[in-house]
Amino acid sequence: MKRKILCTFFLYLGCITAILAQNPNPNKNYQPNKTKMDQLINSINLMYVDSVDFDPLMDKAIVAMLKELDPHTAYIPKKDVQAMNEPLIGSFDGIGVTFQLIKDTINVMEVIVNGPSEKVGLLAGDKIVKVDDTLACGEKITNDWVRKHLRGTKGSKVKVSIKRGHNPELIDFVITRGAIPMYSINVSFMADETIGYIKLERFAATSTNELTSAIKKLKAEGMQDLILDLRGNGGGYLNVAFEICDQFISGKKIIVYTDNFRKTGEKFYSEKEGLFEEGKLIVLVDENSASASEITSGCVQDWDRGLVIGRRTFGKGLVQKPLTFVDQSQVRLTISHYYTPTGRCIQKPYNDGLDNYFKDLQKRANRGELYTADSIRFPDSLKFKTPHGRTVYGGGGIMPDIFVPLDTTKYSTLYNEIVRKGVFGSFVANYMDQNREILKKQYPAFENFKDKYVITDDFYKEFMEYAKKEGVSESASFKFSNYANAFVKENTAKLDSLFTSSQNIDMQTLDTMFVNYVNKNYAEAMRLRNEEHVGEYIREYLKYEIARSLYGFGDAYRIFLDNDDTYQKALEVMHNKKIFKKFKVYSGGNTEKGKNKDKEDDKE
Repeated sequence: MKRKILCTFFLYLGCITAILAQNPNPNKNYQPNKTKMDQLINSINLMYVDSVDFDPLMDKAIVAMLKELDPHTAYIPKKDVQAMNEPLIGSFDGIGVTFQLIKDTINVMEVIVNGPSEKVGLLAGDKIVKVDDTLACGEKITNDWVRKHLRGTKGSKVKVSIKRGHNPELIDFVITRGAIPMYSINVSFMADETIGYIKLERFAATSTNELTSAIKKLKAEGMQDLILDLRGNGGGYLNVAFEICDQFISGKKIIVYTDNFRKTGEKFYSEKEGLFEEGKLIVLVDENSASASEITSGCVQDWDRGLVIGRRTFGKGLVQKPLTFVDQSQVRLTISHYYTPTGRCIQKPYNDGLDNYFKDLQKRANRGELYTADSIRFPDSLKFKTPHGRTVYGGGGIMPDIFVPLDTTKYSTLYNEIVRKGVFGSFVANYMDQNREILKKQYPAFENFKDKYVITDDFYKEFMEYAKKEGVSESASFKFSNYANAFVKENTAKLDSLFTSSQNIDMQTLDTMFVNYVNKNYAEAMRLRNEEHVGEYIREYLKYEIARSLYGFGDAYRIFLDNDDTYQKALEVMHNKKIFKKFKVYSGGNTEKGKNKDKEDDKE
């Protein structure tokens, strides 16, 4: 392994020459080790007993060495670079559909507006049976197979044969591939007459334009206040984060700054007049909000611009710079730490090793941090003050102003089994084949469907019978042998004491111990199955899947928000000016006009 690790750095030499030239004081032991690596890799090439394939050797060596650095410095092999970058670039070349494999068949879930497939007439619900006259169904069909055959160079053509509804005849389409946008904002709407909602999935190259378009659209519909949802948003481009912050922060204020031991960090300021510098602002976050999401929520919080609601964010505050090698593979190398305007370091500690670092969320759950704010402790050294004097916390991640616990009642092993086996998708696909046109006439707009469509008891019963036929178990998952083995491990000392040579075996005690253990664990398995509440979540997901097939993801997602505790809390807070006042956040924004508006509202 040492030999593999030493080989690695040779690849870096050309990439970092320019960087080292700008930093005349690199690590003092760099040059001797560079010479050592040169010697070793040359020796392997010239003298090693067997021929060496350097490609896999280097890939493994790079991965092994980078593990010794930090959790987010990462190597991306050439074959994976494009797929890794597509979500951030914001587009790829293809036919313009979202699909789902249901029983080895490609089902078109959505057709992208103005995309190549829509232009030739593909519809949601179509099943792609052939691609360029090659059968496109069966066990060989995987997500990778679909992407490989449907994506391609812009301007190239692909023939697809589809089955539509009950029509036994296949319909052929020739589609000219084009640039397909990957939107980072798929959900934006008016929650009520004055409150807008925008969900940002990632900080991609196109996100700033998408956000400004969404804000303009919602303002035209009457938006005065905004809920920005960053839950589950793992980050993206740094420059996009401060461009988005600039839409909310007035004047020239620091948005984020970076620093490292070389003191070559940067400061980023708000500069332009933003589209939403006035009006109440709430940012939603959770434990999966990271990096650029933490820059944005931290900036909004530090400048008293808005309220942050949800749970403590992930704690990724490391800046990565992509280094591209001659073979087009990449390393995303950590070069700095992020700091919020008040000086909070976003990055959580990683001194205990990568395994412990990536188990942090599970540890938070074990400590109760996802369920109660009281379980989260911050030392005085990690407390910071905003300009208006409220306390914010460092130590990794952004602690929200208003904590909303994770709703554990929604967890169900039965529900997870149904999702894992793809039962929702296959059932709804069959249902829509029979009922699409009827539903379209009955519910021409999403609002009609959302308010009036109901999953009846008979429909629910039919679904559960279908799930049973698809292999969903009627009882709780309980692998007896696993629990028996665990029982022995947990009770080794007690069991040994029952089987001593000086006394008879106490079988009654053994029976009691084991029966109690099994009963306790079976009761826990039944609790996790959550059959008492799972019905309402199954009905919700069924309604979502039907809505997605009829109206697309953007509208259908709103069905989940009706029972979303964090979203509902945001709506409640948005209608309560006293809460904004308590946190010293001006509901009219931090401009003088906004402050004066608050004073006038208080007089009323």
